[in-house]
Amino acid sequence: MALLHVDFFSTVLGMSMNMDVILPQQTWGQIGMEGKGAEGKVKTMYLLHGMSDDHTIWQRRTSIERYASKLGIAVVMPTTHLAFYTDTSYGMKYWTFISRELPEICREFFPQMSAEREDTLAAGLSMGGYGAWKLGLGAGGTFGAAASLSGALDILEDYCRNKMQNSERLALFNGIFTSEEALAGSDNDLMALAERLAARDKDLPRLYAWCGTEDFLYQGNLKAWEHVKKLGYDLTCEASAGDHQWKYWDAKIQDVLRWWLRTDMDLQ
Repeated sequence: MALLHVDFFSTVLGMSMNMDVILPQQTWGQIGMEGKGAEGKVKTMYLLHGMSDDHTIWQRRTSIERYASKLGIAVVMPTTHLAFYTDTSYGMKYWTFISRELPEICREFFPQMSAEREDTLAAGLSMGGYGAWKLGLGAGGTFGAAASLSGALDILEDYCRNKMQNSERLALFNGIFTSEEALAGSDNDLMALAERLAARDKDLPRLYAWCGTEDFLYQGNLKAWEHVKKLGYDLTCEASAGDHQWKYWDAKIQDVLRWWLRTDMDLQ
């Protein structure tokens, strides 16, 4: 595999941004590492971080490069700051950046990346799980599948919890979403977004989700899973023992990759 550290300018955000990109490379002789090259256009996973992290975190906390190497896929890991993958009320267009500008930039920089929606996955954890499902539901022309690990899928419940418990976090949420009333029913509300997409009878994304039963986001996940199932989405979901930490996400991102690529390959 090749690992590239990319500094680039975002016209949408008006500032320099960062992403790390894993690209497939056929290799022989690497100790303890198998490198599979790509045949034709490369399938690509956009892998999103959570609230406290940045574009380096998946490499620092998991073996994502090793898993991707065995599969011959590309992985794009962007910094998206603490903005919930949203065009914020304070004027920063992080949704436009992640849903439109970033895929265009990646395909310009790396023309071997496939532009087909069925070859493009959005995945992430926590805030990034919310962002991944939002990309699947709100940018379906680009992303044919979306996977959430411990995601904030019921963002209204998360908003209300912070309103009751954490005044500083509430100020952050207001800066992003304006208010609870503005959030409810908007395209930032995944429940409402899923309803509108299903009502248009468009091609629905494949969805995946996992959440630990001891996770503070577990009840919100159960609500979101039931909601999209009733709407007719192809959802693979799993709950098992666990809370909000990396030892679970390292294991479950392997399940995500096997689900997306429809393989039972051992990635260890």
